[in-house]
Amino acid sequence: MKMAFFFCVVIFVVSLIGCTVAPKACEEAVLVKQPWIFGSGGIDPTPVKTGLKYVAPSTHAVIVSTSPQQFAIHFDDLMSSDGVPLDFDSVIRLQVLDSVSLVKNFGADWYKLNVEKEFMNRVRQAVRKHGMNETAINTVAIDAIDAEVSEEMTKYLKEKTVPVALIGVTIGKANPPDAIKSQRIATAEQQQRILTEQQRKLAEDQRKLAEKSRAAADNAYREDMSLSPDQFLRLESIKMQREVCSGGKCTFLYGGASAVYDVK
Repeated sequence: MKMAFFFCVVIFVVSLIGCTVAPKACEEAVLVKQPWIFGSGGIDPTPVKTGLKYVAPSTHAVIVSTSPQQFAIHFDDLMSSDGVPLDFDSVIRLQVLDSVSLVKNFGADWYKLNVEKEFMNRVRQAVRKHGMNETAINTVAIDAIDAEVSEEMTKYLKEKTVPVALIGVTIGKANPPDAIKSQRIATAEQQQRILTEQQRKLAEDQRKLAEKSRAAADNAYREDMSLSPDQFLRLESIKMQREVCSGGKCTFLYGGASAVYDVK
């Protein structure tokens, strides 16, 4: 009898001493009561805000962040619409609206149990609607995938009454397999080689046209001056000699003659 009384006294004293709960900024503590002997258990409808509160030793607190939270998922070999396996990262950002309702109805591990798999499924469905070039090379489909997944996840959270708000979804640029990357590099090199050859041919064609234009101009000049082809060539030779010797002295040897002329 004395031992039973002593045991009750100990329990009563310990219950008076209690424990403390001190959530940090942007956190709330949801209290889960589990009385040892007297009283009823369950979740306290009033969360503990930032500060300090004493609770019974049998009560434990679930800390819930009320600031925006980011959850990342990496996908390996997710098939595009054209059958190419893609690797990429995705991020979903959520914010808790009602910590007590969240813990009571969805548990402390609410994201893992109620959101993650649905998010992964929505991303897979959205990506499969687009080809590899759209998502990995040109990335024109990324915005469309973000919008589709955001819309579907908003509907899902509302239907399941999960008390969190969707802030946004971000799908990263997809990475194709190494074999596809090598093929793209080889194709780019071939395309660059073709462009280089085209530019070289264009330059040669332009030079050819310029030479033809100059020849036509020279021939027109010769005809206007009533010069024979031989006379025109001699005149051009004199012009070249004059240009070479401009500003100095030159010595020219004509044929086998030994005479030397200084041209100023």
